[in-house]
Amino acid sequence: MIPEELRRRMRFLPEATGAEREEFFEEVTAFLAEADANKLRKFPPVARIKWHLAKERRVDELLAVLAFERENPSAFPVRGRLRPAVAIPGADAARLPASVSRLRLREMPVRAKATEVLWQDGKLVVRGFGYVLNLPDGAHAPLPRLAWLRAKGGRRVPVKLRTEEATRATRDSKQALHNYDNAGFELVIDPAKLKSRGRWKAGTWGLTLALPRPGGYVPGHVDRVDIGSAGHSQSRDLGDGARLVASFVEGRFQVAVEIPEAEITDQELVEGETLRLGLRAPAGGKRPTKLRIARKGQQSGDAYALEQGEGEVGFARYTVDIPLKNLAVATSADQKTQDFVTHIDFVDGSDRRATVREGFVPGRYARPSNREIAVTTDGPGLLKLHDRARQAVVDSLRWEGGELVAEGDYEGPGDTKRFILRHGERFEEHVLPLEWADGRFRVRIVPDQMAVYDATLPLRAGRWYMWLRDRDAWGNGADTPVKLRADLIDETLPLRKRVAGRTYTVNRRYYDRLFLGSGPVLKAEERGAWRQRELRQVHTPRFKKEPLREAVFYNSFGGKQFSDSPRAIFEEFERRGIEVEHLWSVADEQVALPPGVRPVEWHSTEWYEALARSRYVVSNVGLGDWYERREGQCVVQTWHGTPLKKIGADLLGTPKANLAYIASLPHRFRQFDIVVSPNAFTTPIMRNAFRCEGEVLEAGYPRNDIFHRPDREKIAQRVRATLGIPEGKKVVLYAPTWRDDQRHTASKFKLDLQVDLTAAERALSDDHVFLFRKHPKILDAIPGAGQGFVWDVSAYPDIAELYLITDVLITDYSSVLFDFAHSGRPMLFFTYDLEHYRDTLRGFYFDFTEKAPGPLIKTSEELVRSIRDIDQVERDYLGKYARFVKDFCEPSDGLATSRVVDRMLEIGRERA
Repeated sequence: MIPEELRRRMRFLPEATGAEREEFFEEVTAFLAEADANKLRKFPPVARIKWHLAKERRVDELLAVLAFERENPSAFPVRGRLRPAVAIPGADAARLPASVSRLRLREMPVRAKATEVLWQDGKLVVRGFGYVLNLPDGAHAPLPRLAWLRAKGGRRVPVKLRTEEATRATRDSKQALHNYDNAGFELVIDPAKLKSRGRWKAGTWGLTLALPRPGGYVPGHVDRVDIGSAGHSQSRDLGDGARLVASFVEGRFQVAVEIPEAEITDQELVEGETLRLGLRAPAGGKRPTKLRIARKGQQSGDAYALEQGEGEVGFARYTVDIPLKNLAVATSADQKTQDFVTHIDFVDGSDRRATVREGFVPGRYARPSNREIAVTTDGPGLLKLHDRARQAVVDSLRWEGGELVAEGDYEGPGDTKRFILRHGERFEEHVLPLEWADGRFRVRIVPDQMAVYDATLPLRAGRWYMWLRDRDAWGNGADTPVKLRADLIDETLPLRKRVAGRTYTVNRRYYDRLFLGSGPVLKAEERGAWRQRELRQVHTPRFKKEPLREAVFYNSFGGKQFSDSPRAIFEEFERRGIEVEHLWSVADEQVALPPGVRPVEWHSTEWYEALARSRYVVSNVGLGDWYERREGQCVVQTWHGTPLKKIGADLLGTPKANLAYIASLPHRFRQFDIVVSPNAFTTPIMRNAFRCEGEVLEAGYPRNDIFHRPDREKIAQRVRATLGIPEGKKVVLYAPTWRDDQRHTASKFKLDLQVDLTAAERALSDDHVFLFRKHPKILDAIPGAGQGFVWDVSAYPDIAELYLITDVLITDYSSVLFDFAHSGRPMLFFTYDLEHYRDTLRGFYFDFTEKAPGPLIKTSEELVRSIRDIDQVERDYLGKYARFVKDFCEPSDGLATSRVVDRMLEIGRERA
């Protein structure tokens, strides 16, 4: 309802001038005078307060609310036992109308999730957490929490509830204002209480969780998560011909009592080409006559008559035969899975979806062209038939010490396959040996010792899905998922193991898709926005009262690498033999460090202590607007690039300008004693773009001293050997930046691949390798990586070492061009979107088309031709290259690190 431009101006009102504020209030008054008052009353609580204060021009209060909202974007405090209202510090609640500040019931919703659903002693146990949004747990009257099941239009059945501690509740709330640690619960549902007059009766029961709030209770639903037992439906045999299905419908938990007139009991292959299914139906009940099978999405299908056989106590038995050829409907080997929907027809003309009896054992039957017919089930217990590519199905999972062993069936051929662990968000991969023989496979995973170039690291935190892939596959599009046999899910998962300080868990998603979860390194008391706020605001001041340590605390790209200028500074300290402790920020244990350097986990308690107590702090990225240097410290900002694209305050006047961030820059950069500049071109840009008022040391980047090291050839040989690059092959390194308009999420970017890698391989693979280094913000997999020509080197620890082996660099608008120019080797610029990038996405500091030290290339074909003719390209751009080096690569004498360390030590001596 509020125009976008008016909302943007509200957001940045604290940074506006007096005249801009006056103009804003005039526009707000005019707009609200014409606005629909009823719609205004439906705004979220904090928005109602903001626009009311704007309408009344209560500037100081409005600025206080905006400042609070920036710090707490998804939370606010509530006051009032009977009439709860928003109470933001700085806003005079007594002068706010009740219609503005008072909370409605819908504005205090229950946020509840199940984290585990399991069967114990014949009862259904649901564990999870639930709280009322924006009400601190236990802040009001200590009323009990209530839960009940209710059938539609029927009676209500109370559910036993026990409260538990759940730090996950606070963490998952993603806010730093309220603590919900006591929001955990355990619900115990006794199915016997759902009987009607002692008999099972079909029906669906919704679960309600009622939590105390000011003035009474607020009812809510329990939602699902996306993995494990709390992310999938389950079914259980209740006896007496009934079954209970626990499920999440539209994400909300419910249970249903079903009384199936017939169920599938077993399956087998007879005479090699016929699937035989066994059924049972209650004696004296409706007689089943046919099994109907239709392809998913189609109305009609084939019907197969049931043959009655010998019964069992209380039940009649039937069988039905289905030729496998009738289920083999795929027309090509790589076709997607073809699903079938099955119904059981009865003598009275009724029908029902075919469900399986508890304990049903699935089967898989090989077909030509690497296909199979799968006979299995799902969470609600439906019969599932598939024509699909042959899949690996695990039937044995176990931990042997710190090693996870997975075994199962795969019809093969398995000797052409590789086992892949792929991260569910980052698309990072690990390739592991696959043992395969006689239709069986085995893989061994040691999760805390994964090979990453010449180091071993634990699996990165997150979910690692299991796949099989052809050895000669160009991409991951034809990967075969590894699943768990359906009848083993409940008795096998989750499978946990604590190894070297981290918990690894085998679990499932999409019912039977296996993944290995690598847990966080941070302790529970360090994780989440609320606890990080505690570490910043409570623990850090206490650390600052303790003596400084003679230590250097390094941060390279947020703890992601042992690299860049911080690494060069460490090596200079070591070379000089200076007696200090070396501490290195490491995120998620994903950095291999040399002897003499102690890792400090990013944002741990120890990390905050190191930041508060180290004599020297060296970082190549910002430290946050919360950080304040303490007396006696020397803090160095080495930064990490020469700007081609506009940055910081130089974006003012463009849609990319973040006024709040720009306003914070003077404070942020006052925390640095030294800001290192790589050249005379960058120095004035740093001063203006970063609002840098302190010392800018135009020393050159320490990271670029590597081009002058006497052992650079030895380093290059080590890098080639580590990567395994064949002798005699020339190295092409492609290192593009990201595209602001190519996103998966707000912070995760797509790979905008415009290079035809297949064509490049045909033209260049005889004597070249193509190293591809994605920007850290880009997540997608690189086609062809691992097949001998394309090499994904995105995870290589330090790009500077890659420069030493690079014969030709391809980039676009990335600042790598300024660093690589120190090498004197040729560069190609694949700028297929130059006009759009320059004129729409980012502005440039200079005319790139005029100063680029290599050709600007629009097409993949031209790029390949330029690589083949690189000697001529080098000759053509000799003059431009020399001018570029003079403008952007001086000083370049191998002494940048020495200059920075000299200045650090000088400041350190002054403050010791």
